[in-house]
Amino acid sequence: MDWTILLVMFGSFAVMLFLSIPISFAIGISTLLTISMSMTWDHALTVVTQKMATGLDNFALLAIPFFILAGNIMNRGGIAIRLIALAKILGAKLPGSLFHCNVLANMMFGSISGSAVASAAAVGGIMSPLQKKEGYDPALCAAVNITSCPTGLLIPPSNTLIVYSLVSGGTSISALFLAGYLPGILMGLGIMIVAFIMAKRNNYSVEPSPKLKEIVMKTLDAIPSLLLIVIVIGGIIGGIFTATEASAIAVVYTLILAMVFYKEVTFKELPAIILESTITTAIVLLLIGASSGMSWAMANADIPYMIQDMLNNISENPTVIMLVITITLLVIGTFMDMTPAVLIFTPIFLPIAMDLGIDPVHFGILMTFNLCIGICTPPVGSALFIGCSIGEVSINKVLKPIIPFFVMLIATLLLVTFIPEISLILPKLFLNYSPI
Repeated sequence: MDWTILLVMFGSFAVMLFLSIPISFAIGISTLLTISMSMTWDHALTVVTQKMATGLDNFALLAIPFFILAGNIMNRGGIAIRLIALAKILGAKLPGSLFHCNVLANMMFGSISGSAVASAAAVGGIMSPLQKKEGYDPALCAAVNITSCPTGLLIPPSNTLIVYSLVSGGTSISALFLAGYLPGILMGLGIMIVAFIMAKRNNYSVEPSPKLKEIVMKTLDAIPSLLLIVIVIGGIIGGIFTATEASAIAVVYTLILAMVFYKEVTFKELPAIILESTITTAIVLLLIGASSGMSWAMANADIPYMIQDMLNNISENPTVIMLVITITLLVIGTFMDMTPAVLIFTPIFLPIAMDLGIDPVHFGILMTFNLCIGICTPPVGSALFIGCSIGEVSINKVLKPIIPFFVMLIATLLLVTFIPEISLILPKLFLNYSPI
């Protein structure tokens, strides 16, 4: 096996990232350089363009622009305010209730919007002034918001899981969606446990109990937003429509909700929302196309087998190998966003995991969970930067209070990693899914 190819691919890719070249171009150029080592330049160009086109020729990819559009409509439709009102009721009896409200709102809004950054901005923007008014530590508040905003990337519908399904060779999107529920909820509960301990230590008060009328009104106001998840997941599980069809239904539902029911979005705003969604979709699809070329180049050069041999030289113990993969993904997540990380490293690590007897649905959840932690960490953590900006605190001040949350997140990750049933029980129960 020629390790020169591995060094050229990832060495050139790392250099281009260091030079701040857009990641899609970095992937495409490093792929071209790698392929050109075994064929002429013209032939390499032809192969790369063919693989990019083939990678995008997939009906299931339609789900991504539709879910992006639905999320952007929901972001503009006053959904966050209503979900926060419901979350305040659910967490009112706990010490540091505004912490728990923040976590619960991020879990609900993140799952609907499909974006950790949007969740951190929307929920954090509303919660931060309320928390400051009640005397909460701004750095601690920012830590809670930052570490809880990625929970919605595990709780479906999730574009990250759709991307994983495509790049992993067609792993069931329905099974992945169901598999994400319990790990996502555990992730949120873990953060709430740490927040509870911090609130007790700082003697934060409990919110006054809301009146019955307020509970009923705010619950009824939030139910239409939460129904999106019920419609999408219920329809998929019931076999009424596919995940791709569900994404189109989500757009229609969110339009009706935002424009007719809540009346927060007008016809004049639609062009801007569609343009924003189109730009985001173009970025994601360019990444997918470029990564399809890289995946072919890696397979052609036997790179997954090289890395598997390297891991086997470290240990033949499956537990040790999974720990090495987990640590590697945690490191990758600190300097790379989720979508490119999933696209590049799934073809490398999934075959290794499957050889160890890890189910592809379970591995998809593990990979997503790992990378969720990464977007909360420096140097490239998008959720970290947005959370600090919204909370009006410096990153240096957040680093110390955020450490206990990271410890809990890693503990929860290890729990999900080594107890596969946490991920697989719902797909087995509702879809009769048979793990490998």
